[in-house]
Amino acid sequence: MTTSSTSDGRTDLGPVRVEVSDFVATVTLDRPPVNAVDRAALVAIRSAFTSLNERRDVRAAIFTGAGTRAFIGGADLDSYGVRLDDEPPSETVDMGVVAREALWSVTDCAVPVIAAVNGPAIGAGVAFAGCCDIIVAADHAQFGALEINVGLLGASAQLSLMVGRHKAREMYFLGEKVDAEELHRLGAIREVVPVEKLYATAHEVAVQLAAKSPIALRLAKEAMNRVEFLPLKEAYRTEQDYTNRLLTYSDSAEARAAYLEKRKPDWQWR
Repeated sequence: MTTSSTSDGRTDLGPVRVEVSDFVATVTLDRPPVNAVDRAALVAIRSAFTSLNERRDVRAAIFTGAGTRAFIGGADLDSYGVRLDDEPPSETVDMGVVAREALWSVTDCAVPVIAAVNGPAIGAGVAFAGCCDIIVAADHAQFGALEINVGLLGASAQLSLMVGRHKAREMYFLGEKVDAEELHRLGAIREVVPVEKLYATAHEVAVQLAAKSPIALRLAKEAMNRVEFLPLKEAYRTEQDYTNRLLTYSDSAEARAAYLEKRKPDWQWR
């Protein structure tokens, strides 16, 4: 994978570019015509989100696709099953490892990730949207786990988290597309807007996040990821432990002081 950086702070990772401004990172998949993902795209997505974890100048991230034809139009079927001459041993014995690592790089990104779904999210698109923390969508966007229609199986686990057990099974078994408005009604999507307003809407949410303590955001993201599938008592005890960790940072006291003094907080990363 070729990586290059520009003078304006943009990093190009082949089919993916990363731009950081005012504590918000924008990760854009640009693979015409419909942003379908192949191995190179998955590796680039993994590299992009992993790179954000050690950046103090990033407090929130936006994940979107270039253009308006698709957020991610699924897997590139032309590349499906193609083996590389220099294929790493890990991929020889586990053909799904690159896709998983790309998905988990979004799930485990240290900062909250907002999906700005600029068009249909099909197959892998649903999976990646489901790995994000907050979703906003263009009004023409559709979501579909269509893999069964082309002899594959998809990410039902992410879909079930988004829409619930029975709706997920309906979409998964029938291989149907569902409009963004329907997922908004089900609570999976924060807001549905005209495509020309999509990025501004996502950026507004990102700015709200970036105004919060970067330490608190990272601990909150890690805590929510850890407790998501735990039993209630164990989950709440884990959250208490994270609260006690947060109390050891000066940002915690600064948050309370700023709130009481009705001023903007001054985060110090300590």
